This record gives sequence, C-alpha cells and structure tokens, in this order.
Amino acid sequence: MRIALDAMGTDHAPRSEVAGAVEALSELGLGPDVEVVLVGDREILEAELALYDVVPPGLSIHHAPDRVTASDSPASVIRRKPKSSIVVGLRLHQSGEADAFVSAGSTGAVMATSLFILRPLPGVDRPAIGTILPTSGKPCLLLDSGANVDCKPHHLIQFAHLGNIFAQDMMGRENPRIGLLNIGEEPGKGDELSVEAHRLLSAESSLNFVGNVEGRDIIKDSCDVVVCDGFVGNVLLKFYESVATFIIGLLQNQVTASGTELDLDNVFRVLDYAETGGAPLLGVGGVSVICHGGSTPKAIRNALKVAAKAVRSEMVQHSARELAVPTEES
Repeated sequence: MRIALDAMGTDHAPRSEVAGAVEALSELGLGPDVEVVLVGDREILEAELALYDVVPPGLSIHHAPDRVTASDSPASVIRRKPKSSIVVGLRLHQSGEADAFVSAGSTGAVMATSLFILRPLPGVDRPAIGTILPTSGKPCLLLDSGANVDCKPHHLIQFAHLGNIFAQDMMGRENPRIGLLNIGEEPGKGDELSVEAHRLLSAESSLNFVGNVEGRDIIKDSCDVVVCDGFVGNVLLKFYESVATFIIGLLQNQVTASGTELDLDNVFRVLDYAETGGAPLLGVGGVSVICHGGSTPKAIRNALKVAAKAVRSEMVQHSARELAVPTEES
C-alpha cells in the first residue's frame, strides 16, 4: 500500500508532515506493508529529512515544485497549479501509483481537486466531509461537516448511506444508528429540508434511522452518525473544536487555584482533534483525507492511519456498491 502525503499543506510544512510520516513508519502504526510518498519540493524535503539520524524504510519523495496557498481559488487550483503538491498527489492516486491521499492543505482546494480528479461515485451527487466527534460513549460521525452549504433532501439521504458505510467499515458499528440533526425530536420539526429528509430517511429500510436528534443529544451518544447540511455541520464542528480548549483551560485554572494535581491527559485525549487526524471526503472514487491546517505530527500520523484503514477495509468499493442504486430525489 502506498499513501501519497501532501508534504506542503500544514501551516508549518514540511516539518509536521515529515515528522508525522517518520513517526507513523517508525512505530509501524501503519503496518509493515505501507509506504508513504512525500509529495512536495524535493530540495526542501531532502533538507528536512537530513535532520533525522534514521529515516525509516518505506518513505520516499515525489517532486512537486509548487504549492497551494490560502489566496488561491480552490476551483482554479487544478488549472493554475497543476504541479502543486495537492494536484500531483491526487494524480498519483488516480493513476494507481498511490492507494490514498492525505493533505492538510486548503480544504476547499483538496475537496475541489478530489472531485475533479477522483470523481464522485455513481449515485453520489455531492461528496461530503465526515468528521469524528467525541461523545459520552462511542465517537460519532458528523456528515457533512463543511463540503456542501446548500443541500436538498436527497443529498442528506446520500450522506446517511455514506455515513452508514463509514461507521461499519471504519468504526466497527454493526448496525449504525443514523440521526438527523434538528431543533426538535418530532418528525414535523425544522425547516422544509429537515421535514422532507426525515420522511425520506424513515422510508429507507436499509438504514437504522433513529429520528431527529438535537444538538445536546449528540454528546450523549444518541447516534453513531449524525446527518446535516454542511453549513450547520461546520458551525457545529467549529464549536466542538473550541469547547476542547475552553474546558481544558477551565480545568487548568481550577487546578492552579486549588493547588491540587489533576491528570488531564485522558480528558485532553478525548477532546483533541489530533487523535482523529483527518476527515475523509466520502463519496469520491478514492481515499482523500483532509486534515486541519494546524495539524501536528501526531495529527498527520493518525490521518495516515485513517487512510490506511480506509484502503484495507475497501470502504470506497463498499460505498460504490451501496450507492449504485439511486436514492429518491425531491
């Protein structure tokens, strides 16, 4: 298995990417059969690797002299920057020279380029970003967390099917509970999108639809997959991310004030986005994992693990089979 890693994507590129790849391969966290291809400027990457006394086997460089910046229009990257690390890395995946792609570059650019190069799976109108959220029980998958701001009801049904497959293949859930994010539990609650999506989901016999879930219910482990449009999902995700820092700060202040000691490692581990590493773009014809721009080596390492697990579980093939039959449109 070969995973193409955009080595020029993070805010501290290529330091975080190289360190994350070295850690993942050194610890054999990816498995002995995995290679990581660093995609980026060869001279810069060789200089970074020279800082390590030992470079693990299975790590190589594929030259891509250009990189995508925050000022680049996501839709124009593939045309204006064909030699950028994002485009080159996804081309490697498309051609079969890599089995997956991981990037902490511009989310919009990774998403737009993935759509153009890998193409949506048959039966998928709009691929969506899936993000893992911590709960009081098992983690929950949020779908969509930012790829699609405006959705129609049948898009949410497709998200539910994609999330159902991810929860089975990647999270080990035998019969995932699918919830629809809403402002109330009753079927008639919410706007037209929510009401119609509830009706359609209720008719999907292949899904374990548990009905509407409110924002407060997610953290109570009320479902394995929560479905919503990308606008609401991204707002929820950003709030979740901010709560982690807020809670840790409160606990640290309390410890300082009381003069006692408190082990925060386990608390932080649950709330730390780096534990998950990256969010897969579900519904495209390949494995494309999107990471936070501020990703640490730990986050990159775990994102590589997500990519490797997705390849091994054949999640994309499973999704292609499941979504081949068009869902009802509205």
